[in-house]
Amino acid sequence: MTSIERVEAVLNHKIPDRIPVELHNFLMACIMIGGNFRDTMRDGEALADMQLAAWREFGHDVIVHENGVCAEAEAMGCEIRYTPDLPPHVEVPVIQSLGDIDKLTVPDPETTFPLNELLRATRIIERETRGRVFINGRADQGPVSLAMALCGPENFLTAAMNPESKLHILKLLDICTRMNVALGEAQCRAGAHSSTIGASGTSLLSPSMYRELEFPGNVTFIRSMQRLGIRGGLHVCGKEDHLLDQLIETGADWIELDPATNPALCKRVFQGRTSVFGMLEPAHILGAGTTEEVREHTLDIMRTMAPGGHFIMGPGCALPPNTPPENIHTVMECARFEGVYAADGELPGLG
Repeated sequence: MTSIERVEAVLNHKIPDRIPVELHNFLMACIMIGGNFRDTMRDGEALADMQLAAWREFGHDVIVHENGVCAEAEAMGCEIRYTPDLPPHVEVPVIQSLGDIDKLTVPDPETTFPLNELLRATRIIERETRGRVFINGRADQGPVSLAMALCGPENFLTAAMNPESKLHILKLLDICTRMNVALGEAQCRAGAHSSTIGASGTSLLSPSMYRELEFPGNVTFIRSMQRLGIRGGLHVCGKEDHLLDQLIETGADWIELDPATNPALCKRVFQGRTSVFGMLEPAHILGAGTTEEVREHTLDIMRTMAPGGHFIMGPGCALPPNTPPENIHTVMECARFEGVYAADGELPGLG
């Protein structure tokens, strides 16, 4: 199978030839080409170069393409701090009072920096890979996380809990959802096979708050991507054991999780209903572990998550910048040798 065939088999609830691998690696990829976060994350050609360099080095099946978590916030007016050695972050939110929400507009991703650079990178990646890899052009942060960036996390949560400001918050979330959809649609036009947003889970919201504030925008985004004929997914950090059923209800083609969510529970709840991305621990094991520790962890996750399919393996969140390349090669070796499927969905190489 080609990488795209392998990934599509998983997303169509079929058994691929082996476990596909995705890399959430924009920080690591930047360092691999000798770039720095201040310049590389704002330059579409450099963004493409770093992802292509990593793909040629590791041969993974899914390129996860982004420049951090501030692209939409910057396009909508936030002041962003770029430094050479740290990912970009919001320095000054654009919303200083609830009245400022009425001034917000959804910018055109094709002409607004830095979204236009993200799209330039997607077009270059698509052109250079020529159908040999599945491209996930991320649409940045989901509605709640973007809203927090626009007005500050404390201000957002305080207003969300106040009945008198609830209508303002719902209006803000609607604007953020439309921003997500606009960028996801533009990623599709640029050649991406899928788009994802970073949903806010129970590390920030209770299950009931997720249902009220985040869930509607997640559903709208997923359905919008699927109407265009591409895949729509959600990335959710942290321990999400109590949110799994709601995440499935969004209709997402996959949910990207890290192993803070119980892998055995995740497999039991998700099997046959949707697919899982990720589940490998990105920082302490892939980023700082020995190759033997990486191998043992990878095989453990494969034993739990891979039987019967519905699994695309990779780091559950962004890899640290200085992740040793040999650790990623170890993950790829596990997928290529121990991750080969039999026709019944079992993996004989795992023993």
